[in-house]
Amino acid sequence: QVQLVESGGGLVQAGGSLRLSCAASGRTFSSYVMGWFRQAPGKEREFVAAIRWSGGVSYYADSVKGRFFISRDNAKNTVSLQMNSLKPEDTAVYYCAYRRGTDWGSSPLVWDYWGQGTQVTVSS
Repeated sequence: QVQLVESGGGLVQAGGSLRLSCAASGRTFSSYVMGWFRQAPGKEREFVAAIRWSGGVSYYADSVKGRFFISRDNAKNTVSLQMNSLKPEDTAVYYCAYRRGTDWGSSPLVWDYWGQGTQVTVSS
């Protein structure tokens, strides 16, 4: 099993920034992808960003491209999401996710492990 623990959520005004972090522990795999999803009230969980652990190739949803940046720290086995120019529509619970292999996948159904989520609220 892989355990994921998120941190860094909170309340911020529109235009502000927040940084989320996710620490992975437990079983490790030779190749994997880590990413972030979000879920707003009454909506489905949606893909935000992902990064391949080997090589660091990253992927973003169109809605956050140019504003959010995903990065990894190999030594600490953590993934971070730097969120800039936040908008009220970014308000959601943000979940860290882990998927074995090299495919990132935008559907939450193909990801293997999940964190408990952290709330991000952007006020207008």
